[in-house]
Formats: sequence, C-alpha cells, structure tokens
Amino acid sequence: MASLRVHPDRLEIQLTPAEKALALRRAELSVPRSAIRSVTITDDPWIWIRGIRAPGTLVPLVLAVGTWKFHGGKDFLVIKNKRQAVIIDITDGEYARLIVSTNHAAELVNALNVSSDDAAAQVDAEAQADADAAAGALEPAVEATAMAAKPRAARASRAAKPAKAPAAAKPVKPAKEPAADKAPAAAKAAKVPVAAKAVKAPAAAKAPKEPKAAKAPRVPRSAQAAATTASDQSP
Repeated sequence: MASLRVHPDRLEIQLTPAEKALALRRAELSVPRSAIRSVTITDDPWIWIRGIRAPGTLVPLVLAVGTWKFHGGKDFLVIKNKRQAVIIDITDGEYARLIVSTNHAAELVNALNVSSDDAAAQVDAEAQADADAAAGALEPAVEATAMAAKPRAARASRAAKPAKAPAAAKPVKPAKEPAADKAPAAAKAAKVPVAAKAVKAPAAAKAPKEPKAAKAPRVPRSAQAAATTASDQSP
C-alpha cells in the first residue's frame, strides 16, 4: 500500500513497485502543501472516481491505480477494495485530485492542519459549484431544444388546418363503342396447281440401217491378169 509522508513544505506519496507498474509511472508523487485546498476522509472512495482511465489499471470494486482523465484535468488514484481513503484536492498541480487508500486518514488530516469540518464544507461548496455549472450548461441545451421545437409546432399547426375540399371530379366521357369487327379478309385463293408438264413422247425408234452390200471379194492381181489375157485371146 502507498505510504504518505508529510513534510513541512510538501506531501509525498511513495508508491510500491507493483503500484508503479500498474500505474505505468516511475516517479513518486510530491505535492506542495500550499497547493492543497482540502482533504476529505471517505469510507467509499469508488463514488469519487471521475473520468476515464488513461493510463492505469482498474478492477471494479477491487483495485484502481493510475491516472483518470476528465474534462477539467486529471486525477491520480490508489484505491484498494473498500478501505478508507483520503480525497486531496489540489490547485495548480499535475493532478487536480488525489484519492489514496490509507489506514491513517485521520492522522494525515491532523498532520496537514486541515480540519475535517472545513474539508467537508469545502466539498459541499465545490459540489454546489459543480451543480451550478451543470445547470448553466443545461440552459443552452434547453434553449436549443425549445428553438428546435418551434418549427415542429409550426408544422403541427399547419397540419391541423382543415384540408381543402377536393376538386369536383370531371365527368367521365362514355367510352366509344368498339368498331364493328372488320370482316375477316377473304381467304387467299388457293393457288391453282401448275399443270403437269406433258410427258414427252418417246422418240420414234430409228429404222435399222440396211446392211451394206457385201463387197466383192478382191480378185488377186494374178487372176485379173490371167482373165485379161484370156479376154484378149478370145475371138
């Protein structure tokens, strides 16, 4: 557990090696006593946490060690279980608030010469200031909501006006009678089949050629010579 040491000019918070590792911090915490605004003792330090962890370690309702950032600055927490803790508010320092679990809360308040009643009054005043600031922040939002509601009301009033009577419907012209169905086109005359071409008469058979007269057998020249000689010799 972290140890708190009060010096004439400052308050030192010494972290254990494990706490430094969980908080991702190497250096010790030192706060000038002149920068301490108030010290409050609480039995439930978890309700004092504000902002988001960056960086640090958180196990809900068990352990919270490290830096918590919020819109107005950052706090440093060393909370273990539901042990009693001290809430130290600081001005013009690295952190705006320190929340440290300790078994010597009352001794720490006495050593710092801060009355617990004064601290409670200071806390109440801060709570009231926070409430006033929250109320002031809500006023612009309320005004913006009212401004946004005006157009809606105008649209609603327009919608509430009686609707115009619908225009008289134009007389519907009687539909024209459908034209008499046209007589179906005369069926196309069936094409007359082309007369079959006349079959050509077969050509008359050619008369057989008469056989040529057989040529007389040639008489050998010797026989012709003999016949000629014989004719010459006849009276």
